[in-house]
This record gives sequence, C-alpha cells and structure tokens, in this order.
Amino acid sequence: MNPIGIHFGYWTQYWSSDPLQFVPKAKKCGFDVLEINAPKVTRMSDAERDKLKAAAAEAGLALTYSIGMTADMDLAAEDPAVRNKGVTFLQDVAKAMKQLGGTIMAGVNYSSWPRKLASGEDKRVLTDRSIACVKEAIKAAEDNDVLFCIEVLNRFEHFMMNTAEEGVAFAEQVGSPNCKLLLDTFHMNIEEDTFRDSILCAGKWLGHFHLGECNRRPPGEGRMPWPEIFGALKEINYQGAVVMEPFLLPGGDVGRDISVFRDLLGNGDLDEKAARSAEFVRAEQKKV
Repeated sequence: MNPIGIHFGYWTQYWSSDPLQFVPKAKKCGFDVLEINAPKVTRMSDAERDKLKAAAAEAGLALTYSIGMTADMDLAAEDPAVRNKGVTFLQDVAKAMKQLGGTIMAGVNYSSWPRKLASGEDKRVLTDRSIACVKEAIKAAEDNDVLFCIEVLNRFEHFMMNTAEEGVAFAEQVGSPNCKLLLDTFHMNIEEDTFRDSILCAGKWLGHFHLGECNRRPPGEGRMPWPEIFGALKEINYQGAVVMEPFLLPGGDVGRDISVFRDLLGNGDLDEKAARSAEFVRAEQKKV
C-alpha cells in the first residue's frame, strides 16, 4: 500500500504555523507522512530544522513539503527581478530540504498562487517564462535529491495547467528527471473527464498525489469514486505517498486562500476525523 499522509494545514489557520506541533498529531492519528510548509522550513534556523527532523524520525513519520509561491516570486512574471527572486527561493528550499530529509516538494512551484490570467496576458508566453525558470531552479533540486512535483490545479486557482495532459506537456519541456507531477482529486474532480484516464495519462510522471473530497472534507466524507482512483494508481504502479489535504476551518490565511468560508467541522473533532479517514483510505487501498 502507499504511505498515507496528511497536510499540516488541516490543523491550523496559518501557513506560518510551526510544523513541529503537528508531528505528534499526525502520529496519533495513524499517518505515515506529514506534509509541511516548504517556505516555513526554508526560513527556519539549522537548529530548528534539526529538531523537526529528529521529532519526525522519532515518530516514524516521513516529511513531504508543499508550496504556493507568492506574487513577489512569480516565475511567470514579466519583471525578471521577480522571476529571479523566485528561482533563488526555490533553490533555497531544495537546500533546506536536503538538511531535513525527504525529497518531495509539491505544489505551485512554477508561478504564484492563486493566479488569474490578467487582461492582455498570453498564456503561452507566461508558460514559456515559467518553464525557463523551472529549468534553472531545478538544477538545485537535482543537486539535493529533491523532486519538483508541479501541481495541476483547477481553473479557478490557476490557468497554466488544469489537466494531467497539460502537466505532462509542461514537465516534458522542463526536461529534468527531477520534474514530476502532483495530481489532486479535488482539482481533478473539476477539470478531468475521468479520474482513471488522467492518472493513466500522468503515468511515469506522477511523483505525488493528494486526496480530498469535492467538498474539501477528509476522504470518506464525500462522493469521490475511490475504487476508480486507487485502482488507477495501482495500474500505473504508483509507489509514492497519498497525502490527504482536507480543510475544514474558516479564518486566517489558510481559510482565506483555500476559500473556506463556512465551518465544515461543526461539533466534530479534528483528530478523530483524521484518524477515521486514515483508516478509510487504508481500507480502500486494500480493496484494489
């Protein structure tokens, strides 16, 4: 079975939250992987990173890293200074990850997030800028054994890659063995014709995978066709982690950026829901 993980944002309203506090929670809820904020660990001291690494190792948790670039580091920006700032930052992320351990840096590491196509902008021009910058930034990933897993997003969060097919085309143009795809069931539900076909399209390019219901609740609390999804992952022999990315809490910058405007937790308990969802995912994996 694939290792099962959870995104730290499930428990917090702030991207800047210290990831150390989520290590015992992820362990208690039965996860194999904790996904944390890549920009946060990049800005930590060496001592702080060593402490986090030791805590994760003691808990038996692997670490993966998520990222959403800000507008001042947009690799598709017209201003070369903005693009260069983004490239330098991604290089710093790769170096910080080398110290912490773990190879997956997944998310919007090719532009800024969220990002609309402004009036007068040409998608092809912006995509070409992004590819050129990723080609440069990914050299540091290659040197530090880090995989850039570029995320395919729905049209309301980004314009550059909305389908697995577009993601594969982007990765092919980057032309690095360290450039892979991140697919996410929440986004796939909006954009793809079928889950199976998109996963098969990604095939060897798939480096990371996010799980979530169409309402952003934990797996098992919605209507996603999990047998089709896990069946397709088995068809392509995907060996990586499956990391759930539910968001239930409004407020803060997480609630704002994810567009959580109502309380999706209610009287429930976050830890209980997470543990139950981890059990659900394991059961669904066993079925295939």
